[in-house]
Amino acid sequence: MESRCEFWLPKKNRFCANTPLNTNSKFCGNHTTRSDGQWISCPIDPSHTVLEENLEGHLKRCPLLKHIQSLSLQPFYQKGINAGTNEEEEEENIVSLNNPSSGPLGSNSITSEMKRNAVYSMTSTQLSKLISKIQSVHASICKDIQDSFKIPEACGVWINREVDGKLPYQEKHVLQQASILGNLEEFGVLKNTDKHMSRGDFRSDGPTVDDACVPAVVEFGAGRGYLTQMLADCYGIKKVFLVERKSYKLKADRSLRQKDSLILERLRIDIEDLNLNGVESLQGIPYLATGKHLCGPATDMTLRCCLAKKCTQCNVAGHRAGCNLRGLAIATCCHHLCQWKHYINKRYLSNLGITRRDFHAITWFTSWAVDADHSSGLPGSVDVASDLQIIGTEEGGKVGLAVEDVLREIKAVERAVLGFMCKDVIDMGRLMWIKEHGLEAHLVKYVPYSISPENHLLIAKG
Repeated sequence: MESRCEFWLPKKNRFCANTPLNTNSKFCGNHTTRSDGQWISCPIDPSHTVLEENLEGHLKRCPLLKHIQSLSLQPFYQKGINAGTNEEEEEENIVSLNNPSSGPLGSNSITSEMKRNAVYSMTSTQLSKLISKIQSVHASICKDIQDSFKIPEACGVWINREVDGKLPYQEKHVLQQASILGNLEEFGVLKNTDKHMSRGDFRSDGPTVDDACVPAVVEFGAGRGYLTQMLADCYGIKKVFLVERKSYKLKADRSLRQKDSLILERLRIDIEDLNLNGVESLQGIPYLATGKHLCGPATDMTLRCCLAKKCTQCNVAGHRAGCNLRGLAIATCCHHLCQWKHYINKRYLSNLGITRRDFHAITWFTSWAVDADHSSGLPGSVDVASDLQIIGTEEGGKVGLAVEDVLREIKAVERAVLGFMCKDVIDMGRLMWIKEHGLEAHLVKYVPYSISPENHLLIAKG
């Protein structure tokens, strides 16, 4: 006990096993009572705090500092390259002239609380008109979003749990990953190497049969990298790049590195700052861009990263000279985090009559989609705006009813349907942007609501 922390852990029914900080302390660093001084967030890495009186010294040795300094020297690092161009910011200013915004909604980064307060500041009539606009836009552009839940034969080893028992296995994630790959296979971006091998196509250096058909993979927002793990296990990918700004434990990297024929490179960088043209080992190699549940603006930044700089190389006929992007599959997520500054297709929304203020409200509504019970699916014919249109008139004497009270009266299923409509509109703008850049593309629901309400998949090929 003399060499162990004296903090009692009731759940484990024992003392902490760590060593004390020093001979004058009975506790380890995790359990030593904090100083009464002022604790503030570290300006380099806000995920931890530091005593204000120690801030100057901490800034010189913060664990993240060395990483940032090293990253800034990398050829693929370009601060804010995918955040949005000056031209887009000018467009934003032009759009805002049609509906001037004041206060917090005129700034670049808008929190969910700010969006909510802006919605609550509307009148019931304004809210009703906004919801009617959402319904009208959705009816005109979102008719062709199809269900496309695919479980490909190539992923049988994962579906049947025939993988290494040390790899984490959660059925809902495996089904999502398999469907993403199944949609890519059906779209012609991936090929089942086992089928080719059964016809006698085999190479001594691995299962890949056609380098032109089985590209390298760049997984954006890779996290632990298990979407790429399934890709490598089932489709014989040879070169993998995992893009993730955070550091994770229990990553797939160890398992991937055990594959003799696979080359793995992890890029610890924010997608906002990644210039793929600066990744030397990717130059001249056709690649597939993937991302499972890219939260909010991360989807927009990924699209810019893969395509925005390429469009300058497109000729009149629409052929992309020197472009290495072979295909793309992005499962979108967390639309409530989307920002007008980063959104990829502001011009498209403005042409539909959706202003920046409308966009903030639409993104806030999207959170309702994931709050509902999705076990039995959602009815597609619920008329969300009907009740609000009545409230917005003098009929019933409810003109002065606060928007907060109006929203509280909407049924949960109606709120969910409205949330899904808003998600559809946001992702449809992204789909149109991809098509404008010369790719064949679709927006599909790649898993049922019961598996995940975040079920939108943007899929494209060059």
